[in-house]
Amino acid sequence: MHVPDGFISFPVALGTGLVSTGAIAFSLKKSQVSFSQKTAPIFGLTTAFIFAAQMVNFPVTGGTSGHLLGGVLAAIILGSPWLATLSTALVLIIQAVFFADGGITALGVNILNISVIGVWVGWGLTQILRTQFGNSWNRLPLFAGIGAGISVVMAAIACSIELALSHTVPLGVVLPAMAGIHVLIGIGEGIITAVVVAGLVKFRPDLFVAIEQPLKGWLIPVIGIFVVAAILSLFASSWPDGLEAVAEEIGFAKLAENIPIAVPTPFADYSISGLNTLGTSISGIVGAIICFVTAFVVVKFTQSANSDRNIVNP
Repeated sequence: MHVPDGFISFPVALGTGLVSTGAIAFSLKKSQVSFSQKTAPIFGLTTAFIFAAQMVNFPVTGGTSGHLLGGVLAAIILGSPWLATLSTALVLIIQAVFFADGGITALGVNILNISVIGVWVGWGLTQILRTQFGNSWNRLPLFAGIGAGISVVMAAIACSIELALSHTVPLGVVLPAMAGIHVLIGIGEGIITAVVVAGLVKFRPDLFVAIEQPLKGWLIPVIGIFVVAAILSLFASSWPDGLEAVAEEIGFAKLAENIPIAVPTPFADYSISGLNTLGTSISGIVGAIICFVTAFVVVKFTQSANSDRNIVNP
């Protein structure tokens, strides 16, 4: 559901850009209270995994595919919707700048839909379910899966409203199409989220920031991320994703055609000229590394700045 350049009007791009910038700044401020010794490495690993997982489109129906958004998964692993907002926003920024995936002018829209609405709707619903039906780690995968699935539909509804406000397509036309296909994509999101959370609960509970266990090691998570980014990505569905399919069906896909890439990059569309599948694998590994390093540095820099501030103002 990465909106490209050309679909969104300047006023909508500007408005959502301001809202998303504010959300990122506020999330960074609020998340600082939950920083622990485990935060930086797990924040980096989570951000890298979401990047890798978003490369793997899965087939849905009728020639349409979908991919993980990952907001709820990030919130559960990191124990904080604030950190999840930051993690997914970093992924979206890196995708747009280094891989021409999602428009630069549409970054505000994409961050608002995925990192704000997607994260907070899914996290909120997950917490409601845990409150009503038991705050058990054994039930968490189911609750997280439900929250994740519904978060995709809500993000799709938000995207439909933004397209209508941009006078790209009437709301009555785009909303049923977007909501309908993203219900199916949401089922995939829910299943992936539930499976990953269940696996971590059973085999690597130390990877949850909220569980007070020391991090056992980085090797297995790093290998897993590289396998997804470099190998599973080669088997991704080539069918258009939900938004692309709707744009083609309704007839506004042409608005994104012939628009030059805003930031020149050798990794556009997760490929390298002349390298075929090897280019995809290299792009995936490079992207995962960029995501990990950026996320790790953001947390470490913020922790360092807070320490310096506390020394100056004891």
